Order: sequence, then structure tokens, then C-alpha cells
Amino acid sequence: MRPHWLAAPLLSLAVATPALAQEDPIKVGILHSLSGTMAISETVLKDTVEMLIEQQNEQGGLLGRELEAVVVDPASDWPLFAEKARELLAQEEVDVIFGNWTSVSRKSVLPVVEELNGLLFYPVQYEGEESSENVFYTGAAPNQQAIPAVDYLMNNVGVERWVLAGTDYVYPRTTNKILEAYLKSHGVGDDDIMVNYTPFGHSDWQNIVSEIKAFGSQGKKTAVVSTINGDANVPFYRELGNQGIDAADIPVVAFSVGEQELTGIDTAPLVGHLAAWNYFMSVDTDANYDFIDAWIEHTGDEMAVTNDPMEAHYIGFNMWTEAVRKAGTTDVDAVKDAIIGVSVPNLSGGHAAMMPNHHITKPVLIGEIQDNGQFSIVWETPSTVAGDAWSDYLEGSRDLISDWRAPMECGNYNVVRGSCGGNQAEEVAAE
Repeated sequence: MRPHWLAAPLLSLAVATPALAQEDPIKVGILHSLSGTMAISETVLKDTVEMLIEQQNEQGGLLGRELEAVVVDPASDWPLFAEKARELLAQEEVDVIFGNWTSVSRKSVLPVVEELNGLLFYPVQYEGEESSENVFYTGAAPNQQAIPAVDYLMNNVGVERWVLAGTDYVYPRTTNKILEAYLKSHGVGDDDIMVNYTPFGHSDWQNIVSEIKAFGSQGKKTAVVSTINGDANVPFYRELGNQGIDAADIPVVAFSVGEQELTGIDTAPLVGHLAAWNYFMSVDTDANYDFIDAWIEHTGDEMAVTNDPMEAHYIGFNMWTEAVRKAGTTDVDAVKDAIIGVSVPNLSGGHAAMMPNHHITKPVLIGEIQDNGQFSIVWETPSTVAGDAWSDYLEGSRDLISDWRAPMECGNYNVVRGSCGGNQAEEVAAE
């Protein structure tokens, strides 16, 4: 339901721009969990897309047509994501989908959007090892988050022992496979790597945190690299505090914990623990302040926070609208061609460009948790980094590149064999 404070301006807009009501609306599908274990992270992404749609309509719509949100709830149920994606494309006939958080949900949706030739903008960091003609990856690839975070810990903090803790699904497992290979290429031995996986929604962290504490008491600087997702983060961080694990002793760098997740945690014991993202709410730019103001107005909540996947939707939405304008149509094939090379402002003072592999350029930021639930940025890359769909550290993918422009039009071109492995996403890492 539209907040009451928007009713008057939108009514006046409808009077001022009657052309918007004369054509069928452009339908925008929103595919985010509004219930279940991932609702803690995904509900705000649904709200973000709705805000962006309202803003676009206030500016006169797109191609003279109004945008209409079509919202479904896949309820943190991975097979249901595929059903809801099919509903959006085949029944609702949406022109684009913004959605998903977990990689397992994205992989569930992938064959549907490819079969029905839909467009999916995916806003969350992921494990790479995939490139689809129908997906635009506006979150970070491993070389835009995981690898720089490990470099920071290794070079700036002096970490020698590594705990790779994740939720038990494809993103943490594949990311940690890449990180293990990367660490070993830098001389880290098997004895200095501890790997642990827990199910979605895991709540009993006492024994695992005790094991982490013991692993970090062997005389070598130890850090936790966390790919724990969803509401399991709340009891995980609470248990760290309970067992007195200080960031000065065993820092945790998280890839899936941002401002939204910290709203459910007493952050006082967690000050100094880290997160690696491509955006933080604390970024000091006019564009970011404008975005925060708009978000607070949209939610009606003075305490509302922004986070990295929200910025990714902001970037992806603006890239899509720019590509539609450039193509002069919402036709999927025309938009796919038009969007390559499109550059739009990000919220940290630079620009994001869509690359031929359907990944974007992003800065990489490391932030420290503060006692107010925000992050203080302690490190960032000097320039933006282009997302790499295929890892240089995995045997099965280091020879692959992705380029969806003609004449290659291939997501997994093997530069050694000089051939394309096919247009479907090639999963070289076991799930």
C-alpha cells in the first residue's frame, strides 16, 4: 500500500501527465522473500524496488508509460522461487524481474528466465562460476569482495589462520573453494584453514564458536571469513559476544551482514568486527544522503537503514531504465543489447558500468562495525573493479571468459580451446 504522504503528489502527477494512463503499464516483477529465514534481508529489497518505481513514475514513467510493481513472495523456499518466476513471466508478463538473494534461489530461477527469455537483475554478492544471457549480476563477484577482503586481512591485519564459516549451500561452498585455493597459493597450509557449514536458520552456535575460539588460540593471528546468511547471523554474533571473542583477537569479516542485519543485534560487543561490501550507509556523498533521505521518507521510519544490496538494486534499476530508453522499447532482446556499456552513478561518488559479461564495475570497501550499528570505512580500492564471472583460482574456470556481445555471445568461452561451452550457465563447482 502506498504511504499516505505520497498520495497527494502522485494524484497531482496523474492529473499533470494523463498520457501515463493511456497505455498499458510496464510491469516490473519483484521476486524477494517476504517470509521465512531470508525475509530479514530480502523484505527491504522489495521495498527498495517499489520506491524506485514510485520515483520513476513521479518523473513521468518510462517511454511515456507508468511502471507497475508486481510482487510475489517465494517465502525462502528455493523451488518456489522458480514457480514464482514462471508466474511473473508467463502469467503476469512482466518486462523485467528484480529479485533473489541466495544463490540457490537464483539457480532455481535461472532455467526459467532462460527458457522464457526474461530479464533478472540479481543484487547480491555471489560465488561467480556462472554467466547467463538473461541475468545481470549487480552484486559482487568474488574478485569484488571475497578476494580483496582476504588480501586486506592478510596484508593489513597479519592474519595467518583462517576460519571459513558459512551457511550450507552453493554460495558459501563455492566461495570457500575459491578462497581455499587462493590461500594455498599464498602458502597457507591445510592445518591453518578451518571450514564449517551450518544450515539456514541455525541458532545453536555455542559449540561452533568454542571451536573457533580454540582454533584461534594457537599463537597465530586468526580471522573468521563469514558467508553465513539470513537470520542465523543474529545468534552467531550474539554468541561471539557471549564468549568474549573480541575483534582485536579474532576479527570476523562478513560478506552477508550489513546494516539491515545489524538492526537485530546489540552491536556493542561487536565493535571492530568487519564486513566487506561495495557500499555502506556511512559513505559520505551527496548522492548517498539523497538516497537515505528518500528511503526514510518512503518507509516513514527515521531509523531506517540502507545497505549494499539496496544500492545494487538502485544501480540495476537505473541501468535497466537507461537501456530501455536507449533501445526505445522494453523488448528483452533489445534491452540486452542496449545495456552493455551503460554507465550510471553509484552512491559512493563514482559510476557503475555494465560489462560484456553482465557484471558491473564496483568499488570494494572494508568497514568496521560501530556501536551504533553503522560501519566505519577502514579501507577501499583506489578505483572500481570489474566483476569476473569465472575465478582465476579454480582449475575448471580459469580459462573461461564471458562476453555476450556479437559475435561471441557466450557465457563460458574457453580461450585455450577457442570454443564456447554453450549458452547455459556452466557450473564447474560442485554444489
